Amino acid sequence: MGARFWPASTPARPKQLLPLGSERPLIVDTRERLRGLVDPERIRLLAGPELGARLLEALPDLTPANLLAEPRARGTGPVLAWASHELARRDPEAVMVSLHADHVIAPDDVFRAQLVRVAELASAHRRLFTVGVTPDRPETGYGYIRRGAPLEGEPDAALVDAFVEKPDRATAERYLADGSYLWNTGIFVWPVGLFLDEVRAHAPEIAPHLPLLDAGDVAGFFDSVEPVSVDVAVLERSRRVAVAPARFAWDDVGSWEAVGRTRAADFAENVLVGAGALPDSARCVAWAEDGAVVAWGVEDLVIVHRPGVTLVLPRERAADLKTMLAGLPEDVRRHIEGEPAREGTDG
Repeated sequence: MGARFWPASTPARPKQLLPLGSERPLIVDTRERLRGLVDPERIRLLAGPELGARLLEALPDLTPANLLAEPRARGTGPVLAWASHELARRDPEAVMVSLHADHVIAPDDVFRAQLVRVAELASAHRRLFTVGVTPDRPETGYGYIRRGAPLEGEPDAALVDAFVEKPDRATAERYLADGSYLWNTGIFVWPVGLFLDEVRAHAPEIAPHLPLLDAGDVAGFFDSVEPVSVDVAVLERSRRVAVAPARFAWDDVGSWEAVGRTRAADFAENVLVGAGALPDSARCVAWAEDGAVVAWGVEDLVIVHRPGVTLVLPRERAADLKTMLAGLPEDVRRHIEGEPAREGTDG
């Protein structure tokens, strides 16, 4: 199941295909954000074969040539090494921008302009860049970056002093007050040749298997390589990492709670996607795919309905949804998992 956005998200319909950030699926928003920045033939989708095919269905201006289909899931370290290797093979001087399909970003023109600038900095200074966001709340669901000294002669960029894992509430409050910490967006910009050099120097989980890519054996590479994130394999070990604070607004759509920030809300801070009404209610997120959702006089709830399944939970516990699903009785899980996936949503 697609745990964090269950029951709307399922294996047959992952969250990238849901309109969680706007009226359009997340993957469509991501593609539109790139218009004018890069030609379509220079875009690559990194996904498993089944998900990749579904993403291409949603993006009619892209073709199977735009898809790099992972033979096996091995984490962001191996797949970004493969993508960098493919781009370097075509253009050794290429600068790669790695984006997630579950981010909400605005305004698009500021985003595009900053990526152009960061690409220039990455090339000029020979650095692996990440884009960080200045925190506006003590968020415990994001990793953080601690800024170090300013990058030589560049007031808009700094060296990375450390990557920090998701904190507890007290630590997140300290990070917010400190002022030197940024949210780690996972938006990366780097010269592909430099990134591969850093993989060889710092990532023993990946580096010994790169000759398989040189030989064109992509399946062998993914069979042999160890699962590892790019943060652990390279960024936390390299001394050539820099960060640029984002000039755009950013949100990571990681749970139903985030939809309350990313979709338009009414005067009582309710978000309703699909048909329904929320009279005398406040700060609720309601999602209706079939029929309507009506909630009267309630606060801070997530209510999600799709054919055969309805979910209700406190909004503050949305991040724990995966844990709840794992603990459901087996007969309930069988019933839920047997529900057919539907292909569209209202709103």
